[in-house]
Amino acid sequence: MRILVLGATGFLGRHTTRHLNTLPGVRVLVGGRSPDTDLTADLATADPVRLADALRALAPDAVVNCSGAVGGGPVHLTGTNARGPAVLCQALAEAAPRARLVHFGSAAEYGATGVGHTVDETTPARPLSVYGASKLAGTLAVLDAPLDAVVLRVFNPLGPGAPTAGLPGRLAAELRRVTPHGPEGTVRVGDLSAHRDFVDVRDVARAAGLAATTPGAYPRVLNIASGTARPVRAVAEGLVRESGFRGRLEESGSGSDRSAAVSWQQADIAAAGRVIGWQPRHTFADSLAGLWAASVDQAVVPAR
Repeated sequence: MRILVLGATGFLGRHTTRHLNTLPGVRVLVGGRSPDTDLTADLATADPVRLADALRALAPDAVVNCSGAVGGGPVHLTGTNARGPAVLCQALAEAAPRARLVHFGSAAEYGATGVGHTVDETTPARPLSVYGASKLAGTLAVLDAPLDAVVLRVFNPLGPGAPTAGLPGRLAAELRRVTPHGPEGTVRVGDLSAHRDFVDVRDVARAAGLAATTPGAYPRVLNIASGTARPVRAVAEGLVRESGFRGRLEESGSGSDRSAAVSWQQADIAAAGRVIGWQPRHTFADSLAGLWAASVDQAVVPAR
């Protein structure tokens, strides 16, 4: 089975590619902006006709679209998260209409929910940010396409290699910077009171593998999460324990606009279990330990 992974160098893409390479009978092809990939393309600017030609030559049995943007302004967000999936769907419909498409959506598509409320795939999507709206536009492009496609609506991925664009990766990097100079001091963070449904990135990768290889028709949107809302503060406290930092974590009264607008998110993940047999395997503690261990490894500079 030939599976093409787009956005293979990103946080989700790296783990997805690594997981797919462990599956028997799977040949992994990678796509991205780098010229040394099997398919060189930037979906935000790609020409659908040329992309179709490239896809036709590769003849994938499945495509996992991990490409996406979480920041960079409205033009970048909409180009990558909305136009990108639309172009991909148009090209796939022309070149490989029988290939299964697995597309990563986002919990930000749901928008705000009441505290204690669990969202399932029938919950109306009402995004409150340009990011969430751009991801929803990408999801709608996938759902509207005449393809065998499924959207994995990923909640808050956590684990080894988490990028510094998000709080877990940023805080791990800051703690890594501080602790070699001693376990004391002060690390400043924003408001940590919001609750999020954190899911290990390795479990997300496994969900993508199951969605790409499990035959049959099933619901076109599946929540991928842990099913448990946790305070963002638990991430900070867990990383402090992992790092051995004994200084002060100073929490300011303000955080991101999104945290203020969306104070609680928790997913119902029953559908993914019924349809593709997926359940999260990694605990919250596993995710934090993996994140910290990977951040330490990244900080090691080889001797010359």
